[in-house]
Amino acid sequence: MTTADAKRVLETALICSSQPLPVRELRVLFNDELGADTIRGLLEELQDDWAQRGVELVCVATGWRFQSRPEMREYLDRLHPEKPPKYTRAALETLAIIAYRQPVTRGDMEDIRGVTINTQILKQLEDRGWVEVIGHREAVGRPALYATTRQFLDDLGLASLDQLPMLESPTQQMEALAGLAGGEGAQPELSIDATDPAADDGLHVQAAQTADAGAAADDLFPPTPSDPDTSGSGDSASAEMT
Repeated sequence: MTTADAKRVLETALICSSQPLPVRELRVLFNDELGADTIRGLLEELQDDWAQRGVELVCVATGWRFQSRPEMREYLDRLHPEKPPKYTRAALETLAIIAYRQPVTRGDMEDIRGVTINTQILKQLEDRGWVEVIGHREAVGRPALYATTRQFLDDLGLASLDQLPMLESPTQQMEALAGLAGGEGAQPELSIDATDPAADDGLHVQAAQTADAGAAADDLFPPTPSDPDTSGSGDSASAEMT
């Protein structure tokens, strides 16, 4: 098999797949006759081949996939206009805390935000596939430890947490969430709409498909009495391993 043939096989498999494909699965296409390094080299060549097109080949947390470029979003949205799901400021702050300080317990999040976190916020993030319980802290009540998922990275078009922007300011962290945009059907477009009164201070997330680990806890997200999640319970020890 020539290099051109191998690239054509990879290209076809990736275009036809609805999910990212890791190198180990792509090797199956060639009965493991091609090594992992060879496959990666071919994938990098394919990236160059598609460099001037509206679709790009990218490597995310769970593998390789084709996706539309961010600048194509404006046009693709005209085909499938949908009202994006909206997330409150409290939900985005919670997501940012988990992303940058994981693993964290619900109590940790409440200490950082200065307010009680409503159970529905964590459930919403879990249902979205962005956070999960990865274990329990060896402390009184064995509170659940939350972390982000590979789906979270895939949806933001990231291969690892190291690619999250290193930011100190809580405001910058929230804006970083809003600024991570992706292609139709591949990544979410996270945006801030200051004109939307229903989105809790104007923050919402458009999902078709979050802020510095070294920041001090007492500097992140100071207490906000007006946050809508202050009525929730604080029973962080009730979460179970997923």
